[in-house]
Amino acid sequence: MEAIITIVGFLGAGKTTLLKYLIDSFNKKGWNPYVILNDYENANMDVQQFREQLNSKNIKPLSGSCICCNGTIELRDSVNRIPERKNGITLIEANGTSDACALMEFLGVGLNDRFLPPIQISVVDVQNWQKRNEHNELEANQIQVSSIIVLTHLKRIDLRRQNEVIKALKNLNPTAKIFPIADLDVMLLPELLPSKNKAQKFEHLKAHWASCSVDLPNLPNEEAIFKICNALPKSILRVKACTKISEQKNHTYFERKPGGEIHIRPFNGIPITGSKLLTIGPGSKPFILKEAIKIGLEQSNYSFEK
Repeated sequence: MEAIITIVGFLGAGKTTLLKYLIDSFNKKGWNPYVILNDYENANMDVQQFREQLNSKNIKPLSGSCICCNGTIELRDSVNRIPERKNGITLIEANGTSDACALMEFLGVGLNDRFLPPIQISVVDVQNWQKRNEHNELEANQIQVSSIIVLTHLKRIDLRRQNEVIKALKNLNPTAKIFPIADLDVMLLPELLPSKNKAQKFEHLKAHWASCSVDLPNLPNEEAIFKICNALPKSILRVKACTKISEQKNHTYFERKPGGEIHIRPFNGIPITGSKLLTIGPGSKPFILKEAIKIGLEQSNYSFEK
């Protein structure tokens, strides 16, 4: 029977980093992973990050819905249509606002009998754990029915903070195994059982935030990236974008995480939907994104046309 592993965690916690690690590890062990990516806006952009690890037939983007509520049926149908494979394993990355408890409650209903009951891995950003203000309840919800909790953002974190976070995690989910990615033995995952931990009630509508995307022109330099990100309201929790810089041949991907950190890296290939600026969180409105682009370009001495 084929195992299903769902990856959950707050925006920017490191879910995609974990997913890449799992794909690479399973590939090396002779497994045949199939991946489903869920995002409110343009999951197709994220799909292209895995082109070197996966055949395009083994990855499915799900955009514009929340797989723990209105997108559950689409997710279940996508899983049931996954082709049978030797040593198959299914990996699902949920969007960063998912109600992880509701996801596990509904996902296992109606799956083909060739699949094992889904298990869940939570990704926890140790540096920012429970520093999300009004979003702390959602972050806590995302670890309560997980079989494994993976700790991320451990650099420059002292032992006292790590122990403090681990203690809090154990209080919320006393049965989960907790460790960093480096200590994760992927061969144990297909044999894990779903968590029997009882979750606290959570008002899921609290996790339904605004999201949107707009076209993004070529940028003159990396400075424009920082100007655009800094011009966007802090209420926007997640910023992702892909475009070209100056006359460079290849595209560049950048993101602003909930803590405000801005990361820039090369993009693998050409974005299917064209160059885009995507945001998630209060304040995600097209005119706000366009104004931020205008400010970024003007401050980089670049002409902009609406």
